[in-house]
Amino acid sequence: MLAAVADGLPTRTRVCELDITDEAALERAAVDVGAHLGTLRRGGQRRRRGGRPFVTSDPALWRRVIDVNLTGSAATARAFLPDLMATQGYYLQVASLASIGAAPMMSAYCASKAGVEAFAHSLRAEVAHHGVAVGIGYVNWTDTDMIRDADRHPVLRELRGHMPPPARRLYPADRVAARLGAGVEHRSTAVYVPCWLRLAQAARAALPPVVLRVSRRELARLEAEDPCGTPGSSAPAAPPT
Repeated sequence: MLAAVADGLPTRTRVCELDITDEAALERAAVDVGAHLGTLRRGGQRRRRGGRPFVTSDPALWRRVIDVNLTGSAATARAFLPDLMATQGYYLQVASLASIGAAPMMSAYCASKAGVEAFAHSLRAEVAHHGVAVGIGYVNWTDTDMIRDADRHPVLRELRGHMPPPARRLYPADRVAARLGAGVEHRSTAVYVPCWLRLAQAARAALPPVVLRVSRRELARLEAEDPCGTPGSSAPAAPPT
């Protein structure tokens, strides 16, 4: 499928399928991309999301979300930074609304996305004197198979349903991709998709008390409605792929 998309693009492309937690595979991909496309302008990661209470979560799956989102981000940067430093390139780190405000039932995902935001800020300061720019893409709910799968589970559906209308809206994947692409083109320090996420950034200190108040009420209600299980009993046992 990726090859078909690549064939339809107006520029030269190279498809590399790999596990971004495999640093040796990333190094090979960096060499392969450089050989076929020349200089590089950005790196990206596949996102993984979890959805169950931390106390009942599978430790291996919890760790896997961290490995893919956070450790994989660092491994991607490590593999491609030499080329970016040689060309004064640009690296875009994909973050999330979860980087700004953490939500219950998604501890691994939120922790990993807060981590990639901090990683990008640190990396930006390290490579600026080499002429390399580092941007962060803050993305809200995107209309993908992963999110549609999550919506089938009561807890995550309730979570999104209790957000303000703009925050729970699904945004088309092509619109998100276009905004991120524009951010790469302009070497943006921050890309917000949708634009109003910039306001959430300004109000981020006020978000944890609000999330706590809503969660205390709604998660207690869900537990009362399902006394034989936990709020996570209907949540996916593993991050969607």
